[in-house]
Amino acid sequence: MLKTRTSRDIAVLAGVSQTTVSRVLQNRNNVREETRAKVLRVLEETGYVANQQARSMRMRKSGNIGVVTGRIKNPFYPELLSGLAQSVASTDHRMVLWTADSPTGDAAAIEAIQSGSIEGLIFTTATTDSSVLDRALTLNLPIVLTNRSIRGIQCDQVTSDNVSGGRRVARYFRKHGRSRMAVVGGLENISTGQERREGFFAQCEEDAISLAPELQLMCDFTHEDARRVGLEILQKDDRPDAVFCVNDLIAFGVRDAAEVLGIRVPEDLWIVGFDNIESSAWDRMSLTTVAQPISEMAAISLDLLLKRIEDPARPFEHQKFLGDLIPRNTTAYSPE
Repeated sequence: MLKTRTSRDIAVLAGVSQTTVSRVLQNRNNVREETRAKVLRVLEETGYVANQQARSMRMRKSGNIGVVTGRIKNPFYPELLSGLAQSVASTDHRMVLWTADSPTGDAAAIEAIQSGSIEGLIFTTATTDSSVLDRALTLNLPIVLTNRSIRGIQCDQVTSDNVSGGRRVARYFRKHGRSRMAVVGGLENISTGQERREGFFAQCEEDAISLAPELQLMCDFTHEDARRVGLEILQKDDRPDAVFCVNDLIAFGVRDAAEVLGIRVPEDLWIVGFDNIESSAWDRMSLTTVAQPISEMAAISLDLLLKRIEDPARPFEHQKFLGDLIPRNTTAYSPE
């Protein structure tokens, strides 16, 4: 379980107000030097900030915004990173990128946190077992989780309304007479897949639609794993006539499985993805999908992080964005 130490805790230990702690964290001048020294000492003793960070509070800010990501092979993340880079470029900050898929990336990010060389972090692929996220929370660094969320932690978060998106796909299938639906993709520790499945299942239950357990398959967020699972479900005697894939890359894998088996899309099988990555609109793909407003999510994420840097005591926000369902060839361009 990830745990955080709050500025309220520091205020109690230092015998000052939470406002005073915030002023020290922001290196403001309207704090008595003996009070500042007392707060800094408590910050260092508790690990709220590392010794190097406490020293850096007396100096100018670094101007560096850290971004921790993974799954670079999934085209969604380069698109999100591009949006973040454009947003950062419009400010007087710089973006520093680490990939969480490698131990060296984690180590470099943790070193940057401990040295105080970054002002805040944006995570695009956060999970509860992330060592970088755990360290950033321990040091109470300004943090924004983008795309994925984690319940119960104290930080700002920016996501799609994934539950609503899943519901939307279920209603779309029902409207067009799909009678045997399947859901593919998702892992237990990743919020996006969990929430999209949750919304789809909830809508089916409300509509009294029974989903066959053998057509509710989990898989990794990769084309090859989705293709494997697609071959499994599409060779069943009573195969589905519609498949909801929790992201576009999984949808591509299922579509390739259908092509291998000679199953026509959309005549015999409908496929819907989620994300609306650029390649989903290509003529060869033409994938019906739920679009995430990637550029807007990136801009809001940076805005929230900069606000958190300026005011660490402000209330945390979780902003959710509704996605649009975009009909394309994999559902015969049928309107929502």
